[in-house]
This record gives sequence, structure tokens and C-alpha cells, in this order.
Amino acid sequence: MTFDRSVKIAPSILAADFANFGAECAAVEAQGADWIHVDVMDGHFVPNISFGPTTCAAIRPHIKGVMDVHLMIAPVDPYIDAFADAGADIITAHVEAGPHIHRTLQAIRGAGCKAGVALNPGTPASAVEYLLDDADLVCVMTVNPGFGGQKFIPLAHKIATLRNMIGDRPVHIEIDGGVTVDTAPECVKAGADVLVAGSAVFKGGSAGNPAPYGENIRAIRQAAVGTYV
Repeated sequence: MTFDRSVKIAPSILAADFANFGAECAAVEAQGADWIHVDVMDGHFVPNISFGPTTCAAIRPHIKGVMDVHLMIAPVDPYIDAFADAGADIITAHVEAGPHIHRTLQAIRGAGCKAGVALNPGTPASAVEYLLDDADLVCVMTVNPGFGGQKFIPLAHKIATLRNMIGDRPVHIEIDGGVTVDTAPECVKAGADVLVAGSAVFKGGSAGNPAPYGENIRAIRQAAVGTYV
């Protein structure tokens, strides 16, 4: 992975057809997705269960680009190697998921992956101030994690604060939750460069009819591009 601040669209497969994950990943990537975002939920840290490293390993051959794995689980550390072995390019852990997030980020990098740290909506930007030299990505949750399709929580000030804190470090700001053509511009204007979108990308299409995926991705990108200076 090479670092750049161009706007990247990362469809969340949480909104894809669970019975056809491989084809869905390939289809949405062919339609212009920059990254594929995999939301891992454990029914403990968040009130839902999704999938684990075996699913990541199964879809990896169908993904040509970046597999962005977001761990909404606690504890995190015992599972880092499994997700790295499954082909994750980025592994993101929540700052709220355990007492030693610095150690977790070091372990993710030690496993050969880019390290991300996620913040729940109620967690301030200051929680990652002393982690930025050990992180490659900060994920700002703009919904309470656990379910797709939730209403966007506006956190532009928090995003802008993080952008100022990051400075010239090669650290992405990712937004996860409620991203649409309506909400993407304010996120990018505040300083985000990675937009996770689930239902806003996958609505109206299928692996057999992927054209709507491309239309949705282009609409989000066009709404967002050029709004941040």
C-alpha cells in the first residue's frame, strides 16, 4: 500500500449478499471500490455477530486491492495473527476494546499489517493523541457500532481535530457509519480521506447486476471529491 490522501470509497460487505461474498467483493471492486471493508463483530464488544478470519480468508482471493478489516471485538490481541494470516492489509482495533491499545497497534504492525485505531462516537479525538506515531489509520465511527443502516451522527469538529493532530503524518482518517452522498461532503471537508459505505453502495444492485454499485460509488465520490483543501 502506498499512502495518499485522495478520497477512497470502501464498501462494507456487511451490506452485501452473505450467500455470495466472493462475487460481491469482485463485483464492487470492478465497479470502482478502492478498498473492501470487512466489519468483524463478536456479540460482546458490539451487540451483533458477523464473521471472522475464515470468512476473510475465503474472500481474499476475490479481492485484488486492499482488504480493510475492522475488528469490533474484545479482546483483540489473541486474534491479530489469524486475521493477518487471512490476508488483511489493514487491521483496525477500537481504543475502547482493551487497556493496552498501544501494544495492540504494535502487534498489528508486527504481524505485517497496517494498524488502525477506531473511536466510538462518544470517544474524544484526544484518546488517540499519543498513538498517532504508531497508527496508519484512525477510524471515526459516525454511528454506534454493531449494525449497518444507522443514521449518521455528525462529527465534523472531531474529524477536523484529528486532521490537525495528524499533521503531516501518513495517517488516513476513515469514516464509518451512515456515509451517503449527503453526508460524505462534510466528512471530506473536515479532513477524512476514506469513506466506508454499506447500504449506500450495495443498494439496487447484485453480483449479477453490478452496474448500480458503480453508479452509487461514483455518486458518493463525486459528492465528496474536491471539498477538502
